[in-house]
Amino acid sequence: MHALARPHDTQAIRPNDLSAVIGHTPLIRLHAASEATGCEILGKAEFMNPGGSIKDRTALGLLDDAERRGLIRPGGTLVEGTAGNTGIGLALVGNSRGYRTLIVMPETQSAEKIAALRMTGAEVRLVPAVPYKDPGHYAHRARALAEAMNAADTRSAWFADQFDNTANRDFHETSTGPEIWAQTGGAVDGFVCATGTGGTLAGVGRALKARKPGVRIALADPAGSALANYVNHGELRSEGSSISEGIGSSRVTANFAGAPIDLAWNIPDTESVPLLHALLTEEGLCLGGSSGVNIAGAIRLARELGPGHTIVTMLCDSGTRYPRKLFNPALLREKGIPVPDWLQRAFPPS
Repeated sequence: MHALARPHDTQAIRPNDLSAVIGHTPLIRLHAASEATGCEILGKAEFMNPGGSIKDRTALGLLDDAERRGLIRPGGTLVEGTAGNTGIGLALVGNSRGYRTLIVMPETQSAEKIAALRMTGAEVRLVPAVPYKDPGHYAHRARALAEAMNAADTRSAWFADQFDNTANRDFHETSTGPEIWAQTGGAVDGFVCATGTGGTLAGVGRALKARKPGVRIALADPAGSALANYVNHGELRSEGSSISEGIGSSRVTANFAGAPIDLAWNIPDTESVPLLHALLTEEGLCLGGSSGVNIAGAIRLARELGPGHTIVTMLCDSGTRYPRKLFNPALLREKGIPVPDWLQRAFPPS
């Protein structure tokens, strides 16, 4: 395990505030992936953030920016449309600063993530999962709620807008990227991750490219997302589907636009999910679906670069938020994903 990065001057830390313990996560060597490729494949342990995911960084960056710009008054309401993790981060940071939180969320997300969000005290409104072009999409519903609240009472609500508010990307550029650079001593040769909002990939990519122009930045895209095809062929087109939550997109967000991406792959669940099962039993890491896509992408990037390189990816959240998907033998068999013997024994057919 690599040493923790020291706090950066670019990130304002409030004494005795929850924000002080967001970020500065360690890098963990992924032994099997490293040994299989001859590279050092390192995962940034974002599941160690207080809200349990990388989206704590997004929440903090967005709220810090809103406060600096005077977009929300003390005691106001934070409003966001989210698949879950950003909402958890916003609610926790909001609680620590005296705000209320209202989250609009697709009803298709895991029950565990919905419960975790409600446990923070946030008001959660579940809506049908529809395409972004539909006015009923969760992000549009959240924006409309914030606008209605502000029309009745100015600056009483703030719509975080994680997809198109580029404070998301900027925060990763000034915090996450420099952390990775410092933790690897500048020896990082490649960075790869999946994307939903585009903030992590674009922000980290920009930070690393500014310090080392030859570093390779790659997108690992789940099946059902259109972004890999967009990077490779300039067309938003998708195929298939994935059981992973919170990643992939059918559109180019403001955060994703202009991201310095060199390579992009579509990663099927049959490739990513078995990596998660093996990591749990062989390396003690229980990770969510997006981390599996990231690790699969890191292995592909390592093979693209060849042995002797250092690749960093993100370990975004815990697998304990997705037991009914990632560790459900019946669902895995239905999706054509291999079921390891230990999982079959743990949950035999009823």
